[in-house]
Amino acid sequence: MRVLMVLTSHDKLGDTGRKTGFWLEEGAAPYYVFRDAGVALTLASPKGGEPPIDPKSDLPENQTPAMARFKQDLAAQRDFANTQKLENMRSEDFDAIFYSGGHGPMWDLVDSLVSIALIESFYNAGKPVAAVCHAPAVLHRVTFRGEPIVRGKRVTGFANSEEEEVQLTHVVPFLVEDELKRLGGLFEKAPNWQSFVITDGRLITGQNPASSTDGAEALLRLVSQLKTSEHTSNAA
Repeated sequence: MRVLMVLTSHDKLGDTGRKTGFWLEEGAAPYYVFRDAGVALTLASPKGGEPPIDPKSDLPENQTPAMARFKQDLAAQRDFANTQKLENMRSEDFDAIFYSGGHGPMWDLVDSLVSIALIESFYNAGKPVAAVCHAPAVLHRVTFRGEPIVRGKRVTGFANSEEEEVQLTHVVPFLVEDELKRLGGLFEKAPNWQSFVITDGRLITGQNPASSTDGAEALLRLVSQLKTSEHTSNAA
């Protein structure tokens, strides 16, 4: 199984003067889900090289087992320090694509023509697309058969109530929950900070950092199911 995992290259939190990037748990947890499952994993970002880590994600109160493992894992750190350029990635080289969140993607990935075309290429080829936390925002200009990819789909993402709790409602370019609803997505959410993942067809979305592991595991299950049904239909 071959998975492409996409991270942000953006490190400025709007005009606040503060830093952002990808949320470390949302990089580390899926990374280990995929690695431990024997997935051939490729990491990519808009600029390539080392993507910025949101410093807030590494505060003492936000530590997780996956993050602790990452900090002791030089091979993993090398992988993250040497991401591929997103523009060089092709859907035909992978079975699925996974977008990690954090606030960074809200600025460099949501309107990226490279990212939009890549997601559409995966989806049009019958391959799963997964995004967690703020990353479902990367779907906001993605279309399928002339309509927003999320229209009529059960979806989730970083909730308005969670954005309010971190006091960034007026900093982000738009609210993930509001935008997914505007596009016709059937938005659902769990209580703040609880893991919540939805799989609807070939689209997987997770609500928040706690959803990172479950989102990656859902993607593995979906790819396996699609491969099984493909083999079954081929055998028939």
